[in-house]
Amino acid sequence: MLGVETQSFLTALAGRPPVDEALWLEALTHGSTGAARDYQRLEFLGDRVLGLIIAEWLHALESGDEGRLSQRLNALVSRATCARMARAIGLGDHIRLGKQARDDGGANSDNILGDVMEALIGASFVTHGFEDTRVMVRRLWADAMAGKTGQAKHPKSALQEWAAGNRRRMPEYRLVERSGPDHAARFTVSVAIHGIGEVEATAGSKQDAETLAAEAFMRRFG
Repeated sequence: MLGVETQSFLTALAGRPPVDEALWLEALTHGSTGAARDYQRLEFLGDRVLGLIIAEWLHALESGDEGRLSQRLNALVSRATCARMARAIGLGDHIRLGKQARDDGGANSDNILGDVMEALIGASFVTHGFEDTRVMVRRLWADAMAGKTGQAKHPKSALQEWAAGNRRRMPEYRLVERSGPDHAARFTVSVAIHGIGEVEATAGSKQDAETLAAEAFMRRFG
């Protein structure tokens, strides 16, 4: 059963008390607890619902071409953005983690926070429907949509264009190290351009590490 504080949290999040406590509890449950059901199925659903809501919103608000809209969409639904939304509402305090996962900092992991944020969107869609879920997402994502999230060129694209413009080989990314348990994994990635140099960066996913490495490369050599 949901605790009183978590019930209040979910009520504030969805705008109404949770009507199917078991489903919301599933959305908050990490696999490290050993529970029969964890958030993964709802995360799968929530990811698609979030993508549709943000895509519809972008289509209504912006006049850019498909490439521009896709660039913003990818940034707005990324794991990093979902984790940022989760932190803003204090989601980490309500995630159910096994002892080891909690001790390893799982409640502040971008991977877990982002996944659970999507799972809650999935739970909202199942229990409250699309319209109410859209209202919830638009409230949470309002600042990100109004700001510059996704408006700047993606660092990997910017680095690739820089290399081409300077008649250099394309950037080469290499996984240097993967460390930590699955629920709090850390990836160190290097990016190199022949004849220029190499830079490393570490993040909670391989994709994010590549992005950070590209940013660092441009700061150093760009």
